[in-house]
Amino acid sequence: MPRLAVYALAVCLLAVAAAVVSFVQGSALIGVVWILLAGLSSNMTWYYLRRDRASREDTPAAN
Repeated sequence: MPRLAVYALAVCLLAVAAAVVSFVQGSALIGVVWILLAGLSSNMTWYYLRRDRASREDTPAAN
């Protein structure tokens, strides 16, 4: 798994946890911001995973 994908996944998980805490504390506006950040970092994770998979398919196999 590429390093940037791992970092983006960590940010996604932390943003989801922060959103849950914000909603529990009653800060709906801040919770929505955390949810948007989680969505962005989730998309970044998928992008880096697909980019890594595509680069592996383009390189010829070593024989």
